[in-house]
Amino acid sequence: MVAIALLAILLTTIACASVDSKKSNNTTPYATEVSILNYGELSKIRHIHKQIEVANGDEVLVTLLSNASTGFSWNENAVIADTSILQQLKHEAISAGSNIPGAPGAEKWNFKAIKAGTTTVHLEYSQPWEGGEKGIWTFDLAVTVK
Repeated sequence: MVAIALLAILLTTIACASVDSKKSNNTTPYATEVSILNYGELSKIRHIHKQIEVANGDEVLVTLLSNASTGFSWNENAVIADTSILQQLKHEAISAGSNIPGAPGAEKWNFKAIKAGTTTVHLEYSQPWEGGEKGIWTFDLAVTVK
């Protein structure tokens, strides 16, 4: 019985050690998030400037308040000053999560740091049609990739 108990403890220890080694070898990129989801913040500052520092290979997630029912939206494709440093992976609209007509949602962009250096991301909240209001809000993010 003692031998069986020792064997069970040994097998459990080996199993735990292999799980821990898989965790330490995890190469999932780290994601840095920048979110502005408060209308009060947007209403006070129409031209928002932020800066972050990330490691090469990391992802940058930007989420900004948006309300499609107003006819305004952020530009789908961010203007990236140096696309050899940062690449846009994805853009998506996020619903309000409410059945209330006119409830605000958000828009989210995923970027990937692909080389060391510094670049900027520029987004504008506008009415996209000809004659629509442009650049009502702007968002500029300075990104330094180490």
